[in-house]
Amino acid sequence: MHRILLKTLLLAGISVWGQTTPLTAQAPVRLAECVQYALDNNPQMKIANLQIADADWQIKENTATGLPQLSASIGYQYFIQRPGIPASALGFGTSDEKIAFSALHNLTPSISLNQLLFSNSYLTALKAARYYRQYVQQQLTVAQKTLRDQVTDAYLPALLIAENLKVLDKNIGNLEQLLRETTATTAAGFAEQLDVDRLQLALSSLRTERDNLARQRDVVVNALKMTMGMPVKQELNLADDLPTLLAGYTDTDIAAELNYTNRPEYVALLKGRELSMLQMDLYRKPWMPTVAAFVQYQPGWQGAFANDTKWYFIPSAVAGLSVSIPIWDGGGTRAKRERAIIAVQTVDAQKEMLENAFALEHENARKQFINATERTKSRQQNLDLAQRIYNTTQTKYKAGVGSSFELVSAEQQLFSAQQALMQAQYDLLAAKVALKKALGN
Repeated sequence: MHRILLKTLLLAGISVWGQTTPLTAQAPVRLAECVQYALDNNPQMKIANLQIADADWQIKENTATGLPQLSASIGYQYFIQRPGIPASALGFGTSDEKIAFSALHNLTPSISLNQLLFSNSYLTALKAARYYRQYVQQQLTVAQKTLRDQVTDAYLPALLIAENLKVLDKNIGNLEQLLRETTATTAAGFAEQLDVDRLQLALSSLRTERDNLARQRDVVVNALKMTMGMPVKQELNLADDLPTLLAGYTDTDIAAELNYTNRPEYVALLKGRELSMLQMDLYRKPWMPTVAAFVQYQPGWQGAFANDTKWYFIPSAVAGLSVSIPIWDGGGTRAKRERAIIAVQTVDAQKEMLENAFALEHENARKQFINATERTKSRQQNLDLAQRIYNTTQTKYKAGVGSSFELVSAEQQLFSAQQALMQAQYDLLAAKVALKKALGN
């Protein structure tokens, strides 16, 4: 019975195994859809679900130990040499002929019914199995949260690259249009070839940067597919953009208080402590008896007594009660109890460490959120200024009072400001996500 409990306690270890979520190859997908796909397809979730099923069957296995146990058996014996003594030894004359004490043939079917009436180990094992089921369920919640965080962390960099590509495409389009106009103006003799060369160089630089960024996007998106449990060869297009996701995190409360129980990892640790406490309680009462009852019926047949060949029906039935009380096991139970106490103390130390880690994570997330908010405001102001400079420079250039050098410089400043704002918005989004993670939301 102790082994049943120990199996329950030691197996404590790890979000829903559902129907596969189809994603259309060409249709762009949002972050929420990627998360749901991962929950339905990532192998970690399938393993977690299998552990829950195993815990359910473990409860049934432990419960069955205390239910009536019915068994049947049959045995046959043939005595090659039967035990016996001379007849003269029993006062039957002086004959040396042996009197056999058993039949030559012995056929013994039996049916037994056993019932455990009381066992502290059994009762504790039942409770431990239920606690283990709760623990595994909590581990599933932890696995779900971890996978959501992993998908989110993989989705955001891919989204940032996609946003950069959009900005690059827009700037490339603007430069191509300007290059066509400048080429036509140069052909008419109203502009220098130097202006065309400068625009071609700037356009070539942007196209090269776009090609490099596109390859980086493929690498990052493949990492996202791996996290989701999606085949790498399947196409995946992102539907969200930074402003949309930022708008979805408007409920982020920087003043919210940290509640440890909102973190599934913390709750899972508490469940593990309950399991360790059960083990400690078990070894605290080693003197408690185990009581069992049994009933057995044997419809036996024996044949070939002495010189006859007749079979005799010799049935028997027995009922009984057994009580087992441990007295001394050489100190093994005490050693197990001390180890169980150490296990509980270890969990308490881990609990303190986890609380400190959560507090630090929360404080860092708050500061990161404040810094990212201020940086986004500053980057937006810089972009507005760079846009005004570019518009003015472009107007002057088209009017023939500005140089192509000024226009290219203004375009580069505008592109840098656009990238800086996107990076700031990405940092703000990451800070909001980190704060919600820290709060357990």
